[in-house]
Amino acid sequence: MNSQMDMSFQWDGIRALLAVAKHGSLLAAAAELDVSQPTLGRRIDALEAALALRLLDRGPRGVRLTPAGTALLRHAGEMEAAAGRLHLAAIGQSEAISGTVRITAPMVISHFHLPTILTDLVSTDPGLEVELIPTDSTQNLLLREADIAIRMYRPTQWDLITRKVADLPLGLYAAHSYLAEHGPPAIDVLDRHHLVGYDRDPMIITWMRHLGIEPHEGLFRVRTDDQAAYWRLVVAGAGIGANQRSIGDHEPAVARVLPDLDLPTLPVWLVSHADLMSNRLIRRTFDHLATALGRIARS
Repeated sequence: MNSQMDMSFQWDGIRALLAVAKHGSLLAAAAELDVSQPTLGRRIDALEAALALRLLDRGPRGVRLTPAGTALLRHAGEMEAAAGRLHLAAIGQSEAISGTVRITAPMVISHFHLPTILTDLVSTDPGLEVELIPTDSTQNLLLREADIAIRMYRPTQWDLITRKVADLPLGLYAAHSYLAEHGPPAIDVLDRHHLVGYDRDPMIITWMRHLGIEPHEGLFRVRTDDQAAYWRLVVAGAGIGANQRSIGDHEPAVARVLPDLDLPTLPVWLVSHADLMSNRLIRRTFDHLATALGRIARS
């Protein structure tokens, strides 16, 4: 073995190793990096040759890290984090007046609020392009999976800028078709009605128990954790469900029920990496979102 390790290996090989370790599959890793599987394999081969180490075991059931690959994984992750910080710092120093801003937001916000907000934004800023990522999972801002995130909780990482922009009131709603068949609910017999439930998210069950209602089998005949699909089920008459009043009060197919029920508000936070806030485009987009979302809460 050559005693002098080749240190000229490329960053692409490190990214390939991290993606394979994350997914346990060359195919899934290639899809994440938007390259072909043979290209990904060549990058891994080149990295192994440069380090003079076998990093992956390939078998009929997929791939797994060798002990050497596992030992190097933490250092590869540190390199990825450092590269991400370098990239963020460079973006933050840009004085460009045109470019793309990536925004990630929960499904309901993306479907019901952002279309109007973003249309207004790009119409008043012709140099701006927006990529919207609707998801209820958390995107990694350090790795620039997004430039700005809209979240319903306050992140606590020290290197993020956060601004609370709204508290959105919630209400319970039922379709007119549901009410015609089952009648309006009362709080003491709410458990006799059908509710649209979450699948794995325990929020609704926790809220009901807070009200002294013990959920029972058959109460949630339809369940989903997809917030946009959840609301469409309520509108279709599948059962009673909750939503932001800024959405529910403007849906003609439903009526608000139990209006005196004390429901929590939904906090809305804007989040971006601290290094990005000196970028003119990102700052303008951040401020526009803050104003528009705050206006929705006030109305």
